[in-house]
Amino acid sequence: MDNFEDTPPIDPFSPPEDGSLVPGGATTALTDPGLGLRQPPKNIEVEQGLLGALLTNNMAFERVSDFLQPEHFAEPVHGRIFGAIQALIERGEIADAARLKTMFDQDGALEEIGGGRYLGELQASVVSIINATDYARTIYDMHLRRQLIDLGEVVVNEAFSIDLENPPMQQIERAEEQLYSLADKGEIENGPKAFKNILTSTVAIIDAAVSRDGDYTGIPSGFTDLDKKLGGLNRSDLIILAARPAMGKTALVTNMAFNAAQKAGGKIAFFSLEMASEQLATRMLSEQTGISSEVIRKGEINKDQFGTIYNVARELETLDFFIDDTPALPVAALRTRARRLKRQYGGLDLIVVDYLQLMQGRSGGSENRVQEISEITRGLKGIAKELDVPVIALSQLSRQVENRDDKRPQLADLRESGSIEQDADVVLFIYREAYYEQNKMPIKKGEEDESTFASRMDTWQNHMETIHNQASVIISKNRHGPTGDVTLYFDGSTTKFSDYVPDDRYAGSPGY
Repeated sequence: MDNFEDTPPIDPFSPPEDGSLVPGGATTALTDPGLGLRQPPKNIEVEQGLLGALLTNNMAFERVSDFLQPEHFAEPVHGRIFGAIQALIERGEIADAARLKTMFDQDGALEEIGGGRYLGELQASVVSIINATDYARTIYDMHLRRQLIDLGEVVVNEAFSIDLENPPMQQIERAEEQLYSLADKGEIENGPKAFKNILTSTVAIIDAAVSRDGDYTGIPSGFTDLDKKLGGLNRSDLIILAARPAMGKTALVTNMAFNAAQKAGGKIAFFSLEMASEQLATRMLSEQTGISSEVIRKGEINKDQFGTIYNVARELETLDFFIDDTPALPVAALRTRARRLKRQYGGLDLIVVDYLQLMQGRSGGSENRVQEISEITRGLKGIAKELDVPVIALSQLSRQVENRDDKRPQLADLRESGSIEQDADVVLFIYREAYYEQNKMPIKKGEEDESTFASRMDTWQNHMETIHNQASVIISKNRHGPTGDVTLYFDGSTTKFSDYVPDDRYAGSPGY
């Protein structure tokens, strides 16, 4: 082993003669008297101290390896040394000055600072390894500050550049996304949690359920039987609600979101990629006033009805209900806007996406649609976990349902179903038997006698009267509990779902 005892004091980064840098120390916010230029934040002495501590005692690496990486060092050579230490320790080998010297003897990067001798100087000059974690956090903090400076420079330069294909709002969203991404990287406290701490938060959730006299821990959907089976809409869950067209997907999810806002005081973010915000608001007014949405759209209402709509609108405007009707919204933009809502309004309780197939993945129109849907569902699940809210995403079903005698949806009917089924915590289907049965009205056969035809017609009418206002919510997947069917009452004129009462009967035409 080489002898490093007679090496001179370590000072590989001596400052320029104008004194603009502090020798080996921090250069945060220092200015040149002539130019007024500030130096990027860094602390060379801290980097040297940490590397010396690691070379002296490799056990110190365990304290910093979770969050510190070679690229976080301001001095590139220090980053390479840290990377070499990391590689040796991960292979189960000893990382000391002599071992690294062999690796770096032929490396020109060390020549300007003393070659292999510099490694010995680092190891010999260490005072203590006790502060290794603090040193590592300081290095990481300086790295984040430099990243913020770089991001700010990019934002400023883009703002100065007038490009019609890069409008200001798009620049703002991109800057927010990058800023939040940087914030995520800055969360160095993530990792294994003590079970006692997890139990504390779990008990708090259960206590909240008890305090509202419920037997579930999630956000209430407002439908008694559905909440009992699901345990409410659980935080961090991705919930897929799928159905064929005209089954009432948007109506049901709107009812659920409204109930969560009104009955539980929740803050709701509704991303409506298909329907304009005014159309969605019209549906909500119809549901709450009992006035047909078609009548409202056409303006065929009298003075009293308008007064009812006005009064209900005044009540609804107090809800924390936010609608974003931007079409073809990318997952990254949805994440950014949801984060912004949570920050601005002090929380978020439910996110709704209507609907999944209208979103864009990062690739923005990939030829492989299945792969893009996989990316979208993974992104939505990530948003649910990151923001700790349930995310309900509506999904289309494939046309193969129409080709079967049994029209009840199955998991295999999900379009691009593999990733949707895999990533979802809960999968719900809506099935309204009356929608299909109304097309099976008996037609008199050529030689069929009147009594036989009348009997068939009576049977069909009785069955239609029974099922006309019924809707089944089929729970096909549920990570937290049982699967099965939940029957709801559906009013087609106001597109409103409610708890089903067995004695409900429809009197009138079966068509709607």
